[in-house]
Amino acid sequence: MPYLAWSVLRFPLLCLLVIGLFGSCKPPGNGNQPSDKHYSLYILGKDGVDYMLETNSLDKGTLKPEDDGIKLYGSVMDRDIIVHQGFYYHLNRKKPIFEKYKKQGKTLKTIASIPLEDFYIENFKWIDDQTLLLTGLSNKQALKVRYMFLNTAEMRVISAGFIPVEVPGSIYSAISVGIVEPKDKEVLIGYTFHRQTSASSYTTSDTTYMAVYTFPEMKLRKLTKDTRSTYPGGMNTIQPYSFYDEKKDYYLMTCPGIALGNRTELPTAIMRIKAGDTVLDPDYFFNISDSPIKNHAYGIWYLGNGKAIIRSERKDLFKGLNDHYSTPHFEFYILDLAKKTTTKLDLPLDKGTRKQCVIVQDDIAYIAVNSPKEGNYVWIYNIKDGSLKRGLQMSGQTDFILRIDKLQD
Repeated sequence: MPYLAWSVLRFPLLCLLVIGLFGSCKPPGNGNQPSDKHYSLYILGKDGVDYMLETNSLDKGTLKPEDDGIKLYGSVMDRDIIVHQGFYYHLNRKKPIFEKYKKQGKTLKTIASIPLEDFYIENFKWIDDQTLLLTGLSNKQALKVRYMFLNTAEMRVISAGFIPVEVPGSIYSAISVGIVEPKDKEVLIGYTFHRQTSASSYTTSDTTYMAVYTFPEMKLRKLTKDTRSTYPGGMNTIQPYSFYDEKKDYYLMTCPGIALGNRTELPTAIMRIKAGDTVLDPDYFFNISDSPIKNHAYGIWYLGNGKAIIRSERKDLFKGLNDHYSTPHFEFYILDLAKKTTTKLDLPLDKGTRKQCVIVQDDIAYIAVNSPKEGNYVWIYNIKDGSLKRGLQMSGQTDFILRIDKLQD
């Protein structure tokens, strides 16, 4: 569920976007060494407890989160974590501070933190191993966008400021920034607008906005609009929606489905920005909803050589947003981006609305699937020969595998 949907279900008034930020409040200190494990898994248990696990293999074996993981209880941590080079980063909105963690025994140890007022992270981008770009949302200043560059080795703010966005009319009460992509001395920003239709519902503009800003001045240089689909990208702290291919062409998914844009009459689509350009390619539009998939989708992972995996819903198997997360109805498809063809993977139906459930490594894609009938497994997809087999099993209290991440590149 997007931040907007979360807001309208809990608050009568909507607002979004802005970062409050200050200096570092805790130095890195001693012991600032990353985890030496290869992978991490974030589990939601049947007991309602969140667990974090680390492992060196996704290929075999069985793990139980209650025995092999750390209990998180959801009081500080959530699945919208940023995992990078052996560390975990997360915004603790209760304090509120942006924290850096590492696993130490049966605890998640805080290494350093930065105060971060009135901020809900929607997107992140690693510029290099130590420089992190964040964009986010605020409850205090509606329809304002702000950015922040962090040095994560020293946990300090490098620079920060507002991103000016003009609101097209008074009917809109919220904005979602789904694409944030630095390109040389510019930043490409993809976004759309929302309006509240009732105390518990909202809808989205029919337009995808793509803007180019100079950096670091953040002056608008170019704005283009596209009505072929809406809601470009999404919260990439939850799952990815874009990637570069070998030609440096940039692909992004639009998400008008019930769980994000809530404009289900518009198609989920894959769109492209050619290398060296900053506008959506008018000649490329991969209409997922009009393909043999015939449904909306959330999340895309690049496999290489013009192929990608998407995770699509089955609208015939769920009733609405209330059972969207709990009903097994998600399927995985391989896309050929050039030919615009789809191939369904022979996997059990998955549950969980949005998840970071795919890791691509060399010629293997690890795919986490939660099936009440067939169990909770990380499946191993061989990209070269198309074969599938079960890998690591998550048993015990495992209900949802919300994330699988590479801890080390």
